[in-house]
Order: sequence, then structure tokens, then C-alpha cells
Amino acid sequence: MADLAAACAYFLLIHFGVSGTRLRDALTRVLGEPIYRGLFALASLGGMAWLIVAYRRAPVIVTWGVWLAFRPEADVLVFIAFLLLVIGVLTPSPTGIGGESHLDPQGVRGMTRITRHPFLWGTALWAGTHLAVNGDLASLLLFGSMLLLSLGGTLSIDAKRRRRFGERWEAFSRGTSSVPFAAIGRGAHRLGPALAEIGPWRPLAAAVVYGVAFYLHGRLGHPLH
Repeated sequence: MADLAAACAYFLLIHFGVSGTRLRDALTRVLGEPIYRGLFALASLGGMAWLIVAYRRAPVIVTWGVWLAFRPEADVLVFIAFLLLVIGVLTPSPTGIGGESHLDPQGVRGMTRITRHPFLWGTALWAGTHLAVNGDLASLLLFGSMLLLSLGGTLSIDAKRRRRFGERWEAFSRGTSSVPFAAIGRGAHRLGPALAEIGPWRPLAAAVVYGVAFYLHGRLGHPLH
């Protein structure tokens, strides 16, 4: 369990202690943006591999137990999470890696009408659902860390973009929302145009990815699941 705790601490540290902070700004000035991104990607991939291996090897220490009654609702929530994740990846956005060229308040389209952080909110929903269903200490560490990272990441990215782009970012962010559907709720956008711009192929791609993940679920996870 100590190995998993260390992996979670490492993964949180490189994101909250480096990415999105002024340390990142200093490193990019010294190394350049491409080299920094490459090194950070390697550090993140290594951390993710460490998390997976440590989670699979962690002993089963039951907390509140497996919430079997919630499994049908959990499947629906995870599907919604995959919609946010996959559609977010397939939608150009200034909050994505290398997406700064899309920083235009007039160019808010598709998923960015719903949320400017679809990937992170999808990850948060995925992690929160798994955290609720799987009541063991290893799952608490892993999914709790992913939930914290996702929610904190929305604030970190906003702060990073605000420092770099100033008023351009403020103009963009005023026309969107971090919390899903908040901009639509306050009348800045309408759901119909957002869904039309998303189109059918992105949800279809999300459904395919979800189907593959559902098939593999349990084969790659912790022995309690």
C-alpha cells in the first residue's frame, strides 16, 4: 500500500507542484515549450504506469465495501464521463495541450459551449463514480487522487492561461464555463447549437471507446473489482 501511496503522491506533486505553477513558467523559459512538454509527458506516463502497477499489487483492505446496488447507475455515469472525455479530446480547445491558437471568444463551439474543461470533468466523474462503488483503501487512494487532480486541474489550467494570455483569456473564459452547462444555464449559449456542432461522430467514437473499456473492465484492475 505504501508503494501506491507514493505513486499517488508523485503524480499529484508533478501536476500541482510543477504543471500550472510559476515553476512551469520558469522551466519553459529555460528549456523551451517543446522540450518541457516532452519531459513532462514522460514524467506523467511513468507516473501513470507506476500507479497502475502499484494499484494492481496493493492488498485488499475493505472500507465501505463494494456498492453493488449502485452498479447500474455507475455504468450510466461512466458512459457520460466517456462522452466528456472523448468528445473533449476530439474538440479543439485553448485549454487543451497546444490549443492556444483557439483562444477566440467568437470561436466557442461544440463541447466548449458546455464546458471548457470536458476532459478533466469527465475524469472527475469517472474517478468519483469508481470511488463510490469500490470501497477499499487502494481505490480510495487511486480514485481519490484522480478526483482531486481533475478538479484542481481545472483551476490550475485557468490560472496558467490567465498568466500567459491576460485579457485574451478573460474574454474567452467569460463566454464559457468550467462547470458543465453553467454557461448554458446563464444564457451565454444554447444546448441545441452545441449538440449540432458536436455532431454524431464524436459521441459514436465515445461509445466505441466506452464499449472497449467496458469489455476490458476487471481484466486490468484491482482484484476486488
